[in-house]
Amino acid sequence: MKEVKQKKSKAQKSVPDKIFVVLNTLFMIAFVVITLYPVLNTLAISLNDGTDALRGGIYLLPRKFTLKNYTTVLQKNNLLTGAYITVLRTIFGTVTALFANAILAFIVSRKRFLFKRSLSLFWVITMYVNGGMIPVFLLYKNLGLTNSFWVYVIPGMVSAFNMLVIRTYMAGIPDSLEESAQLDGAGYMTIFLKIISPLCKPVYATVALFVAVGQWNSWFDAMLYNRMSPEFTTLQYELMKLLSSVTNQGSSAEAMKNAIGSVTPTSVRAAATILTMLPIICLYPFLQRYFVTGLTIGGVKE
Repeated sequence: MKEVKQKKSKAQKSVPDKIFVVLNTLFMIAFVVITLYPVLNTLAISLNDGTDALRGGIYLLPRKFTLKNYTTVLQKNNLLTGAYITVLRTIFGTVTALFANAILAFIVSRKRFLFKRSLSLFWVITMYVNGGMIPVFLLYKNLGLTNSFWVYVIPGMVSAFNMLVIRTYMAGIPDSLEESAQLDGAGYMTIFLKIISPLCKPVYATVALFVAVGQWNSWFDAMLYNRMSPEFTTLQYELMKLLSSVTNQGSSAEAMKNAIGSVTPTSVRAAATILTMLPIICLYPFLQRYFVTGLTIGGVKE
């Protein structure tokens, strides 16, 4: 009798569970569709004739297929130079920022460090207080950073937000790991490189993705500091200038057709958006596998 009652209770519980699974699946499918639709719609517009896209009614598939939008974007002057500089700034900026923030976070996260609270407060204040555009420009000019590649790398090496994120993660690592390494004669640099850093791969990947996306999408610094140096232009700045030039040529479909064929500001914007986001989309799967937790579970038995 008890077994029969248990089977009945399990059967009764299984019905709500099945309903929950079905509703949860439908919700996740709807969420994925809502998330992917803007990207797919932008892709469809970028592959559609510009003047035809002005009629509307394009959702997931292009109605009048063409590569004119991408041809217009890729034929922009200095585009290859901008792409080269953007790739370089993304690589150098990400590596240097990750190393600098990790070193600072390791120092501040040590319990024996005397000024960790004072420095943490100082960096938090910098998140809310800024010197302003003109003082910053004059500072960079006096330091010789304007009209140079290093204006993209050096100012962004230290970020209070990224440093605090890494510090918080490091503070959760058991102290026993560091103490056992010190008993074996390991110094702080050995502890940082061989013990702390391998355990911080998830937060390193997260911060690296934040920095890389910021470096890849940045264009204002190129306009502000390297406007007179076309050899240091960036991809985003060149795409911004292209979009501005296309927009200023007129808003009517006939004017666009006479000026640059079948390209419109909407279609150019869509093509530029796809070209901009494509490298980051390709990069994310390689970093996503590090977004895991619990790497230190079981590392220390207490």
